[in-house]
Amino acid sequence: MKKIALILAAALLAASLVGCAKKGGSADNSLAQLKARGVFVLGLDDSFPPMGFRDENNEIVGFDIDLAKEVAKRLGVQFKAQPINWDSKEQELNTGKIDCIWNGLTITEERKKALSFTKPYLANKQVVVVRKGAGLNSLSDMYGKTIALQSGSSAEDAVNDTPDFQKGVKNIVFLDQNLMALNDLAIGGVDGVVMDSVVAEYAIAESGMPLVTLDESLASEEYGIAFRKNDVKLTDEVQKILEEMAADGTVARISTAWFGSDITVIGN
Repeated sequence: MKKIALILAAALLAASLVGCAKKGGSADNSLAQLKARGVFVLGLDDSFPPMGFRDENNEIVGFDIDLAKEVAKRLGVQFKAQPINWDSKEQELNTGKIDCIWNGLTITEERKKALSFTKPYLANKQVVVVRKGAGLNSLSDMYGKTIALQSGSSAEDAVNDTPDFQKGVKNIVFLDQNLMALNDLAIGGVDGVVMDSVVAEYAIAESGMPLVTLDESLASEEYGIAFRKNDVKLTDEVQKILEEMAADGTVARISTAWFGSDITVIGN
Protein backbone atom coordinates (compact mmCIF):
# COMPACT_ATOMS: atom_id res chain seq x y z
CA MET A 1 0.00 0.00 0.00
CA LYS A 2 2.84 2.33 0.89
CA LYS A 3 4.40 1.67 -2.51
CA ILE A 4 1.11 2.47 -4.28
CA ALA A 5 0.73 5.64 -2.21
CA LEU A 6 4.24 6.75 -3.11
CA ILE A 7 3.55 6.14 -6.81
CA LEU A 8 0.33 8.15 -6.63
CA ALA A 9 2.08 10.98 -4.80
CA ALA A 10 4.84 11.05 -7.40
CA ALA A 11 2.27 11.14 -10.19
CA LEU A 12 0.41 14.00 -8.56
CA LEU A 13 3.66 15.94 -8.06
CA ALA A 14 4.63 15.44 -11.70
CA ALA A 15 1.22 16.62 -12.87
CA SER A 16 1.50 19.64 -10.62
CA LEU A 17 4.91 20.53 -12.01
CA VAL A 18 3.66 20.19 -15.59
CA GLY A 19 0.72 22.41 -14.75
CA CYS A 20 3.00 25.04 -13.25
CA ALA A 21 5.26 24.89 -16.28
CA LYS A 22 2.31 25.39 -18.58
CA LYS A 23 1.05 28.25 -16.47
CA GLY A 24 4.47 29.83 -16.46
CA GLY A 25 4.77 29.38 -20.22
CA SER A 26 1.58 31.30 -20.80
CA ALA A 27 2.35 34.07 -18.31
CA ASP A 28 2.07 37.60 -19.62
CA ASN A 29 5.60 39.05 -19.47
CA SER A 30 4.99 41.61 -22.21
CA LEU A 31 5.69 44.71 -20.12
CA ALA A 32 8.75 43.29 -18.39
CA GLN A 33 10.18 41.98 -21.65
CA LEU A 34 9.75 45.33 -23.40
CA LYS A 35 11.47 47.16 -20.54
CA ALA A 36 14.29 44.63 -20.54
CA ARG A 37 14.74 45.06 -24.28
CA GLY A 38 14.70 48.83 -23.85
CA VAL A 39 12.97 49.74 -27.14
CA PHE A 40 9.32 50.37 -27.96
CA VAL A 41 8.80 49.55 -31.66
CA LEU A 42 5.75 51.12 -33.27
CA GLY A 43 4.48 49.75 -36.58
CA LEU A 44 2.97 52.23 -39.00
CA ASP A 45 2.14 53.23 -42.56
CA ASP A 46 4.62 56.09 -43.00
CA SER A 47 2.41 57.85 -45.57
CA PHE A 48 -0.58 58.51 -43.33
CA PRO A 49 -0.54 62.21 -42.35
CA PRO A 50 -1.14 63.62 -39.82
CA MET A 51 -0.95 60.40 -37.78
CA GLY A 52 2.44 59.19 -39.04
CA PHE A 53 4.35 60.26 -42.16
CA ARG A 54 7.70 61.46 -43.50
CA ASP A 55 8.46 65.18 -43.48
CA GLU A 56 10.63 67.14 -45.91
CA ASN A 57 13.73 65.77 -44.14
CA ASN A 58 12.49 62.19 -44.52
CA GLU A 59 11.95 61.98 -40.76
CA ILE A 60 8.88 60.10 -39.51
CA VAL A 61 6.63 62.58 -37.69
CA GLY A 62 2.96 62.90 -36.79
CA PHE A 63 0.36 63.09 -34.07
CA ASP A 64 0.60 59.38 -33.20
CA ILE A 65 4.39 59.61 -33.26
CA ASP A 66 4.44 62.46 -30.74
CA LEU A 67 2.05 60.60 -28.44
CA ALA A 68 4.04 57.37 -28.70
CA LYS A 69 7.38 59.07 -28.08
CA GLU A 70 6.06 60.47 -24.81
CA VAL A 71 4.65 57.06 -23.84
CA ALA A 72 8.04 55.44 -24.53
CA LYS A 73 9.75 58.11 -22.43
CA ARG A 74 7.43 57.40 -19.50
CA LEU A 75 7.97 53.67 -19.94
CA GLY A 76 11.69 54.34 -19.60
CA VAL A 77 12.62 52.94 -23.01
CA GLN A 78 13.77 54.19 -26.40
CA PHE A 79 11.29 54.78 -29.23
CA LYS A 80 11.48 53.37 -32.76
CA ALA A 81 9.04 53.96 -35.62
CA GLN A 82 9.00 50.96 -37.96
CA PRO A 83 7.29 51.35 -41.37
CA ILE A 84 5.33 48.24 -42.35
CA ASN A 85 3.12 46.99 -45.15
CA TRP A 86 -0.30 48.04 -43.84
CA ASP A 87 -2.00 45.14 -45.55
CA SER A 88 0.17 42.75 -43.45
CA LYS A 89 0.09 44.70 -40.18
CA GLU A 90 -1.22 41.87 -37.98
CA GLN A 91 1.40 39.47 -39.33
CA GLU A 92 4.14 42.02 -38.60
CA LEU A 93 2.86 42.28 -35.03
CA ASN A 94 2.41 38.57 -34.36
CA THR A 95 5.86 37.66 -35.68
CA GLY A 96 7.43 40.07 -33.18
CA LYS A 97 8.80 42.61 -35.64
CA ILE A 98 6.87 45.39 -33.89
CA ASP A 99 5.41 45.87 -30.41
CA CYS A 100 2.19 47.57 -31.47
CA ILE A 101 0.20 48.97 -34.39
CA TRP A 102 -0.27 52.66 -33.67
CA ASN A 103 -1.25 54.64 -36.74
CA GLY A 104 -4.91 55.58 -36.92
CA LEU A 105 -6.00 51.96 -36.49
CA THR A 106 -9.76 51.56 -36.25
CA ILE A 107 -11.13 49.36 -33.47
CA THR A 108 -13.47 46.72 -34.89
CA GLU A 109 -15.09 43.66 -33.37
CA GLU A 110 -13.20 41.46 -35.81
CA ARG A 111 -9.84 42.98 -34.88
CA LYS A 112 -10.63 42.74 -31.16
CA LYS A 113 -10.87 38.96 -31.54
CA ALA A 114 -7.25 38.80 -32.68
CA LEU A 115 -5.62 41.79 -30.96
CA SER A 116 -5.40 43.47 -27.56
CA PHE A 117 -6.63 47.08 -27.86
CA THR A 118 -6.34 50.13 -25.66
CA LYS A 119 -9.47 52.18 -25.13
CA PRO A 120 -10.24 54.64 -27.98
CA TYR A 121 -8.08 57.76 -28.11
CA LEU A 122 -9.53 59.51 -31.17
CA ALA A 123 -12.90 59.54 -32.97
CA ASN A 124 -13.04 59.35 -36.75
CA LYS A 125 -15.34 58.53 -39.66
CA GLN A 126 -14.97 57.15 -43.16
CA VAL A 127 -15.76 59.78 -45.79
CA VAL A 128 -15.71 60.15 -49.57
CA VAL A 129 -13.38 62.77 -51.03
CA VAL A 130 -14.29 64.23 -54.44
CA ARG A 131 -13.05 67.01 -56.73
CA LYS A 132 -14.52 70.47 -56.22
CA GLY A 133 -17.12 71.34 -58.83
CA ALA A 134 -17.62 67.73 -59.91
CA GLY A 135 -21.31 67.87 -59.06
CA LEU A 136 -20.99 65.06 -56.53
CA ASN A 137 -22.71 66.02 -53.28
CA SER A 138 -23.99 62.79 -51.70
CA LEU A 139 -23.18 59.12 -51.43
CA SER A 140 -25.87 58.31 -53.99
CA ASP A 141 -24.13 60.65 -56.47
CA MET A 142 -21.20 58.19 -56.41
CA TYR A 143 -23.31 55.43 -57.96
CA GLY A 144 -21.89 54.51 -61.35
CA LYS A 145 -18.57 56.16 -60.45
CA THR A 146 -15.08 54.80 -59.77
CA ILE A 147 -13.67 55.09 -56.26
CA ALA A 148 -10.24 54.35 -54.81
CA LEU A 149 -9.20 53.27 -51.33
CA GLN A 150 -6.24 51.86 -49.45
CA SER A 151 -6.05 48.08 -49.47
CA GLY A 152 -6.45 46.54 -46.02
CA SER A 153 -7.79 49.75 -44.51
CA SER A 154 -10.92 50.60 -42.55
CA ALA A 155 -12.17 52.31 -45.71
CA GLU A 156 -12.33 48.88 -47.33
CA ASP A 157 -14.30 47.59 -44.33
CA ALA A 158 -16.67 50.58 -44.47
CA VAL A 159 -17.42 49.98 -48.14
CA ASN A 160 -17.94 46.26 -47.58
CA ASP A 161 -20.30 47.03 -44.69
CA THR A 162 -22.40 49.39 -46.84
CA PRO A 163 -23.86 47.01 -49.45
CA ASP A 164 -25.96 49.60 -51.30
CA PHE A 165 -22.97 51.89 -51.78
CA GLN A 166 -20.69 48.99 -52.72
CA LYS A 167 -23.12 47.74 -55.36
CA GLY A 168 -23.85 51.24 -56.61
CA VAL A 169 -20.31 52.28 -57.49
CA LYS A 170 -19.05 51.19 -60.87
CA ASN A 171 -15.52 50.18 -59.88
CA ILE A 172 -13.24 50.07 -56.83
CA VAL A 173 -9.50 50.65 -57.26
CA PHE A 174 -7.23 49.38 -54.48
CA LEU A 175 -4.02 51.33 -53.87
CA ASP A 176 -1.19 51.05 -51.35
CA GLN A 177 -1.45 54.59 -49.97
CA ASN A 178 -4.14 57.19 -49.34
CA LEU A 179 -1.95 59.97 -50.73
CA MET A 180 -1.56 58.01 -53.95
CA ALA A 181 -5.34 57.73 -54.15
CA LEU A 182 -5.82 61.47 -53.57
CA ASN A 183 -3.30 62.31 -56.29
CA ASP A 184 -5.13 59.98 -58.66
CA LEU A 185 -8.39 61.73 -57.75
CA ALA A 186 -6.92 65.19 -58.33
CA ILE A 187 -5.89 64.33 -61.90
CA GLY A 188 -9.20 62.62 -62.70
CA GLY A 189 -8.09 59.01 -62.55
CA VAL A 190 -10.95 58.18 -60.15
CA ASP A 191 -14.12 59.97 -59.11
CA GLY A 192 -13.76 59.63 -55.35
CA VAL A 193 -11.59 58.30 -52.53
CA VAL A 194 -12.92 56.63 -49.39
CA MET A 195 -10.67 57.35 -46.41
CA ASP A 196 -10.41 58.59 -42.82
CA SER A 197 -11.85 62.07 -42.32
CA VAL A 198 -8.97 63.07 -40.00
CA VAL A 199 -6.47 62.23 -42.71
CA ALA A 200 -8.56 63.63 -45.58
CA GLU A 201 -9.06 67.03 -43.98
CA TYR A 202 -5.38 67.35 -43.09
CA ALA A 203 -4.21 66.26 -46.55
CA ILE A 204 -6.57 68.67 -48.34
CA ALA A 205 -5.54 71.59 -46.13
CA GLU A 206 -1.81 70.89 -46.47
CA SER A 207 -1.75 70.11 -50.20
CA GLY A 208 -4.14 72.77 -51.44
CA MET A 209 -5.61 70.26 -53.89
CA PRO A 210 -9.10 71.22 -55.18
CA LEU A 211 -10.83 68.48 -53.21
CA VAL A 212 -13.69 68.33 -50.69
CA THR A 213 -15.32 65.67 -48.53
CA LEU A 214 -18.98 64.75 -48.80
CA ASP A 215 -21.12 65.64 -45.79
CA GLU A 216 -22.49 62.10 -45.61
CA SER A 217 -20.13 59.53 -44.14
CA LEU A 218 -20.00 55.77 -44.59
CA ALA A 219 -19.14 54.86 -40.99
CA SER A 220 -18.21 56.32 -37.62
CA GLU A 221 -15.29 54.73 -35.82
CA GLU A 222 -12.66 55.10 -33.13
CA TYR A 223 -8.88 54.74 -33.20
CA GLY A 224 -7.07 52.47 -30.78
CA ILE A 225 -3.58 51.05 -30.25
CA ALA A 226 -3.25 47.33 -30.94
CA PHE A 227 -0.92 44.84 -29.27
CA ARG A 228 -0.56 41.08 -29.49
CA LYS A 229 -3.61 39.33 -28.03
CA ASN A 230 -1.76 38.07 -24.94
CA ASP A 231 0.18 41.29 -24.27
CA VAL A 232 -2.42 42.59 -21.83
CA LYS A 233 0.02 44.01 -19.27
CA LEU A 234 1.73 46.12 -21.92
CA THR A 235 -1.64 47.24 -23.29
CA ASP A 236 -2.85 48.24 -19.81
CA GLU A 237 0.35 50.11 -19.02
CA VAL A 238 0.18 52.15 -22.21
CA GLN A 239 -3.48 52.93 -21.48
CA LYS A 240 -2.56 54.06 -17.96
CA ILE A 241 0.18 56.33 -19.27
CA LEU A 242 -2.14 57.84 -21.88
CA GLU A 243 -4.67 58.67 -19.18
CA GLU A 244 -1.92 60.29 -17.10
CA MET A 245 -0.87 62.30 -20.16
CA ALA A 246 -4.46 63.41 -20.69
CA ALA A 247 -4.78 64.44 -17.03
CA ASP A 248 -1.59 66.51 -17.00
CA GLY A 249 -2.37 68.30 -20.29
CA THR A 250 0.25 66.59 -22.47
CA VAL A 251 -2.30 65.01 -24.80
CA ALA A 252 -4.15 68.32 -25.25
CA ARG A 253 -0.87 70.08 -26.09
CA ILE A 254 0.08 67.50 -28.73
CA SER A 255 -3.42 67.44 -30.22
CA THR A 256 -3.57 71.24 -30.41
CA ALA A 257 -0.22 71.33 -32.19
CA TRP A 258 -1.56 69.05 -34.93
CA PHE A 259 -5.28 69.83 -35.09
CA GLY A 260 -5.69 73.26 -33.52
CA SER A 261 -7.61 71.87 -30.54
CA ASP A 262 -7.87 68.80 -28.35
CA ILE A 263 -9.94 66.35 -30.40
CA THR A 264 -8.96 63.25 -28.40
CA VAL A 265 -11.35 61.08 -26.38
CA ILE A 266 -8.92 59.68 -23.81
CA GLY A 267 -10.62 59.38 -20.44
CA ASN A 268 -14.06 60.25 -21.83
